[in-house]
Amino acid sequence: METAALKSELISLIADIEDKSLLQAVKTILDYRKKEKFIDLTAKQEQHLLKSSEQGKNGKYIDQSELDKKVEEWLEEK
Repeated sequence: METAALKSELISLIADIEDKSLLQAVKTILDYRKKEKFIDLTAKQEQHLLKSSEQGKNGKYIDQSELDKKVEEWLEEK
């Protein structure tokens, strides 16, 4: 089913609903989509993320436990 047809079918189904609690449930589902966070990155931030992703794919990363250890050591130096 194409997007336009699906939208039309949903609109029709929703229009026929008389149960207020069901309508509220549908609204809650639709509102959830609005809450999705969108982060507008600068070009530099995007480049850093792409580079990091590429490094990860190439095995250039450290485990979380290793990172925690390095952070602990760094904090102890202060």
